[in-house]
Formats: sequence, structure tokens, C-alpha cells
Amino acid sequence: MTIDEFIIELKKIGITPTKKNLNQLDKYYNYLINQNKYINLTRIVEKKDVYLKHFYDSLTIVKIIDLNNINTLCDVGTGAGFPGIVIKIFYPQINVDLVESITKKANFLNNLIKELELTNINVINDRAENLNNKYDVVVSRAVANIEKLPNYTMHLLNNNAKFIAMKARIDNELTNEVKTKLEKKYKIVKIEQFNLPIENQLRTLIIMQNK
Repeated sequence: MTIDEFIIELKKIGITPTKKNLNQLDKYYNYLINQNKYINLTRIVEKKDVYLKHFYDSLTIVKIIDLNNINTLCDVGTGAGFPGIVIKIFYPQINVDLVESITKKANFLNNLIKELELTNINVINDRAENLNNKYDVVVSRAVANIEKLPNYTMHLLNNNAKFIAMKARIDNELTNEVKTKLEKKYKIVKIEQFNLPIENQLRTLIIMQNK
């Protein structure tokens, strides 16, 4: 995905990047690739792939929720900052917490936040199950099996708040048996599936709420 393709595809999902957004993403990419030499952050390193499979993919969350009216968001198992930092770049009004249990990655995130001059964004170097903060939205991208994910996320939700799991193909994860088990405790609000542009890889967004 070229920068021009990135801009075009974002506009299709209702996002018009500013010059500042694009400059911050360029800094993000360069810092990510530089630090990836020392820390295992991502296997995806080509610029066109990072823009498609990390930056654009992180923002596909807007297909299922309007982030303009969100005050607080928690990204559980954020790794190199996907989707939390990308969301913060485009929606600076949101107060974002990034949860990352691996200290090397947490340090990378703190340094990245300084590089990008972001404010009202915090890195929590801990396991999500140890936290008791409450958020409007909790998101987790490619972290754990959908059957286990609620154990790490649902206790972090405000009343009527939403947990969004960002996954690839889920046929083997969300079987009828697993779905029935989950629905005993939680409400599965919506499942949205789509293909990424350019490469047509399948993506799945799942919204869940506490009953």
C-alpha cells in the first residue's frame, strides 16, 4: 500500500488524514523499523506492508464504532502500539491506555510516545487481568483466542461500554460451541467481516458487552 493508496482507502472509511497525521505515521514507521533491530516488535517491515497491515488495519475499527464520541480507550496487549497509538494519532481527544506486559516493548512505547509528541496516553507495564480501571472502549488486536480474551478485557468496561476484538479469520475460534459459551456471560453485539484492500486478506471485528 503506497501512501496515496493509504489516503484513498482511509477516505473510504470516513477518515481524512491531515499532514500532521501522515508526518506522525512516517516517524512511527522509521522508529519502529529502527528499534525492530533490537527488539522483536514486528515481522512486517516493508513500508507498504506496515501501512496496510498495521496502520490501515488498526483504523478499520471505525467500521464498527464511532470513535469521535469516545473519551477513554484501553488497548490490551498492544505490542508495538497497534491499534492504540494509531488510533491516538487520528483521534487525539481520546485518553488512551496501552497495556503491555513485556517490559522491553513497554519501554519502546514510552519512547515512541515522546518521539510522536503525544499527550494523554499512558503505557501500563502489567497484565490486563491485574487492572481495575474502567474504559468506554477496550480493544485487543491479534492477542489471544476469542474464548480466552474476555478474561483479560471485560472487567475493564464501564457500564454499557464495548470490547472490540480485532481478528483475522475466526472460523476455528468462534465455533457454535464457543459462541454459546460466551453468550452465557456476555452479549455479542455485532460481528463484522471484510477484506483488506490490495491483498484481500480477511479481517473480523467482534463487539462484545457485559450483560
